[in-house]
Amino acid sequence: MKNNEHLDKETESLIVGEITMLLAAKRTSLAVLRTGIAILTLPFSVVTVLIATSRYYRFADNVLFIVPLMILNSFLVALSAYLIIRSMRRIHYQDRLIQKLKERDRHLLKDTDWEHPPHN
Repeated sequence: MKNNEHLDKETESLIVGEITMLLAAKRTSLAVLRTGIAILTLPFSVVTVLIATSRYYRFADNVLFIVPLMILNSFLVALSAYLIIRSMRRIHYQDRLIQKLKERDRHLLKDTDWEHPPHN
């Protein structure tokens, strides 16, 4: 009986370790998502400034500056879309893995209800 209890404690600590690792990976994915959103705001800010100041310059006179700027903006939008989509996929994958661990070992999480926190 004592040996079986020891195995349960060991299994429990392994599962908690796995969940901790998955939650750390999820935090990293959320940081990548935040970075993608921050990068996405830069091109919109630049275009807003260009539009707001457009009466002070002529497009034809500044084509050599505006076209490369728009190419850079397009690259930044593509990069941010890649980061956002990649992080969202990883977050969903990590959530599925955590859910599988929770379903596999219900007895471990009987005192912890992550979806429904207690009402105060």
